[in-house]
Amino acid sequence: MVKRRYIQVFRRRREGKTNYHRRRKLIASRRPFLYVYVADRNITAHISIPDKEGDRVLASVHSRELMRYGWKGSRKSTPAAYLVGFLLGKKAIDSCVNGAVLYTGMRGFIDGSRIAAVVKGAHDAGLIVPASEDSLPSEERTLGKHIAEYARNSKERFSGLISSGFDPVEYPRIVEEVRSRIEEEFKG
Repeated sequence: MVKRRYIQVFRRRREGKTNYHRRRKLIASRRPFLYVYVADRNITAHISIPDKEGDRVLASVHSRELMRYGWKGSRKSTPAAYLVGFLLGKKAIDSCVNGAVLYTGMRGFIDGSRIAAVVKGAHDAGLIVPASEDSLPSEERTLGKHIAEYARNSKERFSGLISSGFDPVEYPRIVEEVRSRIEEEFKG
């Protein structure tokens, strides 16, 4: 008769939230880490540092904060992800954090994804985040030129944004305006 061995799987691993092998390496490095969560309508990103009592958040940004800078577009798009990363990078540098390591938890890192756009935004703000330039989205995607091109051909798909006073054809111009407003706030 063969005895079966039970291997306990931790609750957060079962729920698909924590990769304990990556987490252990992250804690052993004692470096700040950048965590990005893309939800159904918003993007949340924060820079934390591991601590004995739990992770201590050094800087945090939610995509709703972009509305303070004049953003009326989608809060989960690639340009919004780029702006979230840019704002997070500025806040982190303001909090005396110079660099961070990306931690994706259970999700894999996909080249050109919204998580990569957040990394590019943080990198453009001056934060040192190790990532290959090939894996980051192009300048055209972070500015939303692909969305503007699609909006020129089919405006009926963007009726919600148009009714709120946002013309999706103007994505590149508005991304630049919001980015310059963020830079002005964190100049000093």
